[in-house]
Amino acid sequence: MPRKKVQETQETDALEQQVDTPDTTAPQEESPESPTQEETAPSAEEGVGVLDETSQLLAELDNGDPVVGDDPPQPQDEEDAPEAEPPKRGRRKVAATKATLSDDGASERRSHPPARGRADGVLTIEAKDSITSAADEDETIWHEIRNAYRVRRPLTGKLGGVEETADRKTIAVLDYKGVRVVIPMKEMMLRLGRSPSGDEYATLMKRQSQILSTMLGAELDFVVKGLDSKTKAVVASRKDAMLRKRKTFYQDTDAAGMPRVYAGRVVQARVIAVAEKVVRVEVFGVECSILARDLAWDWIGDARDRFSVGDKILVRIQEVNADSLEDITIRADVKSVSNTTSRDRLKLCRIEGKYAGTVTDVRRGVVYIRLNNGVNAIAHSCYDYRMPGKKDDVSFAVTKLDEESGIAIGIITRIIKQNL
Repeated sequence: MPRKKVQETQETDALEQQVDTPDTTAPQEESPESPTQEETAPSAEEGVGVLDETSQLLAELDNGDPVVGDDPPQPQDEEDAPEAEPPKRGRRKVAATKATLSDDGASERRSHPPARGRADGVLTIEAKDSITSAADEDETIWHEIRNAYRVRRPLTGKLGGVEETADRKTIAVLDYKGVRVVIPMKEMMLRLGRSPSGDEYATLMKRQSQILSTMLGAELDFVVKGLDSKTKAVVASRKDAMLRKRKTFYQDTDAAGMPRVYAGRVVQARVIAVAEKVVRVEVFGVECSILARDLAWDWIGDARDRFSVGDKILVRIQEVNADSLEDITIRADVKSVSNTTSRDRLKLCRIEGKYAGTVTDVRRGVVYIRLNNGVNAIAHSCYDYRMPGKKDDVSFAVTKLDEESGIAIGIITRIIKQNL
C-alpha cells in the first residue's frame, strides 16, 4: 500500500476513537489570562489517584456489588460542558457504611462519654465546701507578708527559737504561719540598763539570751524590715512594732483627752515569761513583771502551775509613767480583777475545823498553806514527825481567824502526802 494512503488511514482511525470515547473532564472557559493546556495538564500523582479509584470500582463490579452512580457525562460543547465531578460510590453501600460508622460512634460515646469542662478544685465531701492546696496557702501567706512590708503594718508571730550566727550574734527566730522571721537582738527591745563594753557586754548578751529562752512560745509583734522572695527570708523588728503600739495606746488620746491605757483600767495582756514567783506580761507594747502576791488572792506556791507562756490574761493597770515614747513603765496586778477577796473566802472556815490544803512555801519556820477551799493559812507547828515541804498535802486545824488580813491561823496535824 502506498505510504501516503497508510498515513491517511491511521489519522482516520485516531479521529474515530476520539469521537467514540466520552470526555470525562469538564472543559473550562478560556480567558486571556488562563494558562495554556500544557500548564493545566494533570500531574502523574493525580493520575495515579484516579487509577486507584477506578480499580476499586472495578473490583466492586467484579464482586457483584451493585453500584449506582451518576450517568456518565455526555460530550458537550466546550463552553456548555459542566465541571467534572469525581465518580461517586454506590449510594446503598455508602449508606450502609454511614450506618455502621454511626453505630460504632454511638457505642464509643456510650463507653467513653465526651469530656466536659471540670473545676480544678478539690472534690469535697460537704456540699459547697472549698479546700485550698498547700501551695495556694503558702502563696497567700507570702502575699500578706509583702503587703505588710509595703504599708509597715505590724504582724504577730510566735517565738520559736534563739540562734547564734556565724559572727556570734544572737537572733530571735519567729514563726509566722510557717514562714521563718529573723529578729536581731538589738531589735527585740530588751531593756537591761546601759550598754556596757568588753566582758560586761558578753555577760549582757548572755543574760539577754537567757531571757529570750524563757520567752520561747510567746506571741510577739513585729514589723517587716526586709524580705527576699526567692529564698522566702524575712528580717523584722519587734522594737518598731512596740513603739507604734505605745504611741497608739499611751500617747494618742480620745475625744475626752484620755489615752486608751490609764491607771485603773482593766486590759488584756500577753504572758511572755513565767518563773516560780513572777509572771512577765506585755501590755500593748510595754512589758511589766507581776509578783506572785499580786497574781491571786490565795497564795500561789509556783506561778507556773497556773500561768503559761502564750496565755492571755486580764490585768488591772495600777500606775502608768510615760515620760517619753521609749521610756514608758507600768505597774499592774491580776488579783484586783477578781471580785472575791481573801476576806470573803475566810468565811468558809470555822474555828477548830480541820481542812486539807497544800503547802505553798516554808520560810523561817512558818509554813504557808493554801486550803482547798481557797483560804490562806499559816502554821507555826506540826504534829507530824516529818517536816512539811513545798507542795506537800497536809491536814490543817484552825485555831484562829484573822479577819483583817484574811488569814486562818492553826497547826498541821499530819502530812497526808509528801511531794519529794
